[in-house]
Amino acid sequence: MGEEEANRCGSGPAEQASACTVREALDRVGGKWAIGILIAASAGPVRFTELERRVEGISRRMLTLTLRNLERDGLLHRHVHPCVPPKVEYTATPMARELHDSLVALTSWAERHREAISAARAEYDSRHGRPPA
Repeated sequence: MGEEEANRCGSGPAEQASACTVREALDRVGGKWAIGILIAASAGPVRFTELERRVEGISRRMLTLTLRNLERDGLLHRHVHPCVPPKVEYTATPMARELHDSLVALTSWAERHREAISAARAEYDSRHGRPPA
């Protein structure tokens, strides 16, 4: 961790580690792709190609990176079945399943307020002389 990042994460070493871990965990589960992946995997084992179809707009590379990071953080379990070709499934861990209701609530909130947020942005941009998005 660089000095600049350490300064953002807390004052002493213990505070830095704790603050960074919490911030990193929130960044990971709140990331653009992680929410959809975690919701899909919470329903049961899911294969890579199924995730690729269900998480709209994600590239194969980004899906691979996100899956690795979620596995590293203990949120997904990767199981390789010994067959040809190999069958790989991802399952949410108990820690990720605990997040499920919160993630669904967050995405539901975003869906409910999508039009209001869009209108607020347009009004803000109009007031501040920004061109429409």
